[in-house]
Amino acid sequence: MSAPRLKLKLVLGDNDTLLGPGKIALLKAIQKEHSLSKAAKSINMSYRRAWLLIQELNDSLKEPVLITHTGGQSGGGSELTDMANQIIEVYERLTQEAEEATEATRESIASLLNN
Repeated sequence: MSAPRLKLKLVLGDNDTLLGPGKIALLKAIQKEHSLSKAAKSINMSYRRAWLLIQELNDSLKEPVLITHTGGQSGGGSELTDMANQIIEVYERLTQEAEEATEATRESIASLLNN
């Protein structure tokens, strides 16, 4: 059995999540789909929930994470800003560092689990 994985959540204040797996998954889906609605659907999230998560990020960070283009002949769409790409990179680096730092402890936990 492999060691349990970590799911990191960065929290501001008592319980205001700045970054967690859900927000990162949404940003990556937007990166792939170039549309907030398509991205939300691709990760089984409601459009409203996705929009609220983007708003939370925008309110917390120095710069917005999303540029939206309204419809027209070529249709609308969304694209990530440099800030969003930096957030994804930093979160992934933090997760990797935490996984490496806790490998032995997580293996100890795995040895206590039923196979």
